[in-house]
Amino acid sequence: MTVPNSAENRLEGLSQILVDSKIDAYLSFTAVNMGYLAGLHEEGGERLLFLALHSSGQVAMIAPALAKTQAEKSGLNDIRTWIDGEDPYQLAHGLFSEWNVKRVAVDDETRASILLALQNSNANVKFLPGQEAISRLMRNKSAGELDCLREAGRIADLALANVKSKFKPGQTEWHINEVLSQEMQSLGGRPQFCIIATGQNSAEPHHMTDQSEVKQGDVAVIDYGCVYKDYMSDVTRTFCFGTPTSQQSKVYQTVYDAHMAARQAIRPGVTAESVDKAARDVIDAAGYGEFFVHRTGHGLGRRVHEEPYICKGNSFELEEGNVFSIEPGIYLPGQFGVRIENIVAVTADGHESLNGEPSPHMEVLSA
Repeated sequence: MTVPNSAENRLEGLSQILVDSKIDAYLSFTAVNMGYLAGLHEEGGERLLFLALHSSGQVAMIAPALAKTQAEKSGLNDIRTWIDGEDPYQLAHGLFSEWNVKRVAVDDETRASILLALQNSNANVKFLPGQEAISRLMRNKSAGELDCLREAGRIADLALANVKSKFKPGQTEWHINEVLSQEMQSLGGRPQFCIIATGQNSAEPHHMTDQSEVKQGDVAVIDYGCVYKDYMSDVTRTFCFGTPTSQQSKVYQTVYDAHMAARQAIRPGVTAESVDKAARDVIDAAGYGEFFVHRTGHGLGRRVHEEPYICKGNSFELEEGNVFSIEPGIYLPGQFGVRIENIVAVTADGHESLNGEPSPHMEVLSA
């Protein structure tokens, strides 16, 4: 499909998807989706605030009065406001009746309390998961979106290159986190997350960075990213504080080979699960299959995790403009782990990496 660049075109594209899916309207509650569709990066929290798009192309918003000014800045014309103490669900009921909607899709992240209240006040409306509809737009990145993703990746790469020589045994994971996060911010990125996992902690794929002290000989998995103009970066590099052991080097080499095998499999028309399999086959052949415990990748854009997901069972055929991570890993409990992650974009004849290439050998810190 044609990749929409403007908010107006995105709304038009989504309305056509609604027609194709026999859905009457889409309700967006999240700052990510409302920002993407209409330029409003605000959420109501416990208050009812949503952007409504009818399959005909009509657009309306129901918002608390305190959000009216921000909503108006987005250029929306039909904004129906309420003040605390009033029942906003009557406004929603009136809109649904006016539009004569029967099937309504909603954001996956919609608050349960809000969705339940909408269901209770609109018994004749069927509420449906809307992620498939919005993902058909968001997973295909425009040239402008790709530029933002490249810059987010460049900032993340440069930040680590600038500060990795400062990482020493005796420092805490938290200290390394702070140094790297501050560097991303100084380069124009908004730090989004930073996992520093050293020693045995590196065998935990989603370790919660803590006050553990780095020791000589530790493996360090650094998984981090920042936001640039609403778009994310997500990079993982694995280092060793000192010369790696033969086992550490072997595991790193296996993960690197799996990473490259997956990337070589990428092209339009290939299924997501076949890319996952390319990485998994390498790790299985090396005897580490049971220690690769997660999918090979996830989509990236305005969210750090979005479609397409590069995993077993996903028969989605990759399309030019899809952006996702390639991040195989091996995690040996009680010992160490290795993960290597790049973000890639599907091109007409293969893929483009949106950040710098990983080292083919485990890099040494503080030798």
